[in-house]
Amino acid sequence: MSAGRVPQYPIESVDNALKVLLLLGERSSLRLTEVSQYLGVASSTAHRLLAMLQYRGFVQQDPKSKAYLPGSALTGVAFSILQRFDFRGAVHPYLEQLNSDLRETVHLGMLVGSTVHFVDAIESPQAVRVVSRLGRAMPASSTSTGKALLAGLTNDEVEALYPAERIEGLTDRSIGTRTELLRQLTTVRKRGYATSSEESESGVSSVAVALATGNGPKLAINVALPASRMTRDEEKRIGAALVAVAERASRAVPG
Repeated sequence: MSAGRVPQYPIESVDNALKVLLLLGERSSLRLTEVSQYLGVASSTAHRLLAMLQYRGFVQQDPKSKAYLPGSALTGVAFSILQRFDFRGAVHPYLEQLNSDLRETVHLGMLVGSTVHFVDAIESPQAVRVVSRLGRAMPASSTSTGKALLAGLTNDEVEALYPAERIEGLTDRSIGTRTELLRQLTTVRKRGYATSSEESESGVSSVAVALATGNGPKLAINVALPASRMTRDEEKRIGAALVAVAERASRAVPG
């Protein structure tokens, strides 16, 4: 991926570091072997590069899986830039409306590669409620928000984000294969909204609808509630409310 001509005096180490960050934007996590193969360098070179990015906060390493994830510096830069577009301010009144009408927790999520970043939220006023995920990043395939956004891509684009058949999830109910993900996305496109039943967290269900933002950031609104309150009728009611609000919110997002 490039955005212009090759500079007259390229610096290979800087170029490789930027390539890693771009690759991290397409995938939820990276392994040392993936980085080594992607850059065409020795594992020791890839390790030194990742260590420097980790030192500056652009990546972080999961202590259990040893996979590399986006770091606080990277997400901080991204959010600082996106704040200038003020899409959160444009959409927030619609979150307030949904929160008031449905009395459940609502989120605004943004797709970054195969990861969803929750950039705005309002918690339910009820005593038993889903806690806000504001500021968190989660695998898109394990959330209703992510599935709503992935459904807006072509199958070829989805397959590029998930090159392997196996998909890592967050719970034992998360989507585990690319085949199952593609099947569910077909349903989302037909139905108009996506659902998640304890796929991102035990005891949590949600419904989400993507906004039509053209070439802008890929955004979706979700309504999250305790799984004990999510009946089939409630899912349909929330889905219909989200579709109606998302249509109006899409027109409010700056182009």
